[in-house]
Amino acid sequence: MPSWNSRGLRGSTLEELINLTNEKYRANHLALIQKIPTPIKPINIDKTTRHITLAYFDQKSTVDYIGAVQGIPICFDAKECANDTFPLQNIHEHQIEFMKEFEQQGGVAFILIYYSSKDYFYYLRFKELLTFWERAQQGGRKSFRYEELTPCYEISTNNGVFVHYLEMVNQDLASR
Repeated sequence: MPSWNSRGLRGSTLEELINLTNEKYRANHLALIQKIPTPIKPINIDKTTRHITLAYFDQKSTVDYIGAVQGIPICFDAKECANDTFPLQNIHEHQIEFMKEFEQQGGVAFILIYYSSKDYFYYLRFKELLTFWERAQQGGRKSFRYEELTPCYEISTNNGVFVHYLEMVNQDLASR
């Protein structure tokens, strides 16, 4: 069972940028997206400060964010990648199943990836993710390379929005 405090601050910068983006979207009445907290089970609590010092994930989480964009349900997970190869072990089978069912219900599911070495944000459509996932399940590569991604899904920063993924949601919907 992974420890709650074992991952340090990995991903916190990405999540903070996404949270700021979501606040901007909400303020402009474009979308209402919420961060889904991961349920934890406290093991040790400092009696003086009443802070949790050790905890474990209580159950499997589905995705990091869920909400609606102009009446369209969306869900997504945020991932960071330090090099050009993204290991599929960073995505879990229960997340794939959740996103698959979410899309079957008419929603839009995706992964936001931040390639930190390139300072590059990417919108990975569920359809694209599923192709990589199925390839791995059939004995192929257990990762995908940056070069395999569709270039038109790079996320730009504009209008004071840090991770402007709504443009990619529109592009994703238009391609269906």
